[in-house]
Amino acid sequence: MFRKGLQTAWQWLDFRLGVRSALVPLLLHPVPRGARWWYVFGSITAGLLLLQVVTGICLALVYVPSADRAYESLEALNYRVPLGWLLRALHNVGASGMVVMAGVHMTQVFLMGGYKHPRGLTWLVGVGLLGCTLGMAFSGQVLRWDQDAYWGVGVAAAMAGRVPFVGPSLVHLLLGGPTIGAFTLSRFFALHVFVLLGLLVALLTVHLYLVLRLGISAPPVPGKPVDPRTYQEEYEQELKTNGVPFYPEAFFRDTIAVSAALLAVVALSLVLGPSGPGLPPDPAIVHAEPRPDWYFLPLFALLALSPEWLEIFLMLLLPVLIFAGLASVPFLTGRGERSPQRRPIAVLSVVLIAVSMAVLLWLGMRAPWSPAMTAWSGTPVPVNIVGRLTPEQLQGAVTLQYKDCRNCHALEGAGGHRGPDLTAVATRLTHDQLIRQVSQGGGLMPAYGQQLKPLEIEALVDFLGTLRPQGQPPATSPPHWERPS
Repeated sequence: MFRKGLQTAWQWLDFRLGVRSALVPLLLHPVPRGARWWYVFGSITAGLLLLQVVTGICLALVYVPSADRAYESLEALNYRVPLGWLLRALHNVGASGMVVMAGVHMTQVFLMGGYKHPRGLTWLVGVGLLGCTLGMAFSGQVLRWDQDAYWGVGVAAAMAGRVPFVGPSLVHLLLGGPTIGAFTLSRFFALHVFVLLGLLVALLTVHLYLVLRLGISAPPVPGKPVDPRTYQEEYEQELKTNGVPFYPEAFFRDTIAVSAALLAVVALSLVLGPSGPGLPPDPAIVHAEPRPDWYFLPLFALLALSPEWLEIFLMLLLPVLIFAGLASVPFLTGRGERSPQRRPIAVLSVVLIAVSMAVLLWLGMRAPWSPAMTAWSGTPVPVNIVGRLTPEQLQGAVTLQYKDCRNCHALEGAGGHRGPDLTAVATRLTHDQLIRQVSQGGGLMPAYGQQLKPLEIEALVDFLGTLRPQGQPPATSPPHWERPS
């Protein structure tokens, strides 16, 4: 009786929705016979995306995307909501797995020449999917709204602020104002949940359509290059003679791979637990050593360890060059040999990139945010500077010392070096610009307008205004902003 009821319900739905007529051609479309376990990484990535959507919806039922409640709602998920900690762990581990699988899938497609004619557009859409995946990973870290998230937003704002001509507008759009504030978190929540996810789903739909439209590339054969003039005819002939239906063999292979990946995510989630939140967001916390999630540690290492003159290149040009290089692959090498055995440059490129990323990841786990995080307590303001100060300027020197400014800034070479040496800062910035920089931040420097009282800011700026060589006039209209910390 129950079985008959299910059959009746299925027939009712199938007649109206056409499920059978839509799914059967998809399940029976031919794939190359040799397409085996090397071809499951794309399906694993899509399966992990589905996990992210499901767990994300569950988390959104509790998470409050407001600056004053977000941290509390995450703590509630960790300790008060039943299995809330597991949901957060699944979401976090699933995000890491999705980043890994997206990279592995693109590496496999590159090494096996799957991007060559006629699948160049499929590759380009995949590059877009990789960018959206990284964007989802970064915006998800911001939603933790802890100390690492705050500084991560600061770095993102620094990168956006240095874009020529439209930098300030991009920062305002990103932060919801001139500084990190109440609107910043809601912006990133909308970016994470609506904009990037919608774009990711749209690109994935196009990607799957192109895979069905153009077919899955056959395993590469040494000595059998891709010729755009004859490839399509040869591919169709190969499917007729050696092709097999996607269902059941390939379907079950993908199902096994996705199930194994999901089980691995569950196991790791149970062992590792949720990620954060760490300390509440506060740029004035002593000994703050923020770090991004592991997939951004290579970039963190480059920014932390590279000299000052490389920052613009690393922030603005390097990401553009990386994605431009990925997008150019099908245009530069869209024909010819597909087999890795006949493409030593491609294999060597993958090896060099993998080794470089591993080294940078290792360095990022150890790279200091500031080379002198105890400078505020161990290095006093030089006596020759203190001796010529008024009482109010002395108060500003005290503020500089005990608000951790020396963590990132040096005086006469002593102190942190993430920001510029302040010994001659008054020759570069005017009084108003100093107030704006301290209050609103800029570059890698956070805004301290909410951490310092107006009188403290005024005293600090009065002290900074004395920092110039004797006989040298103060700044009047400096040509550019102080390089921020």
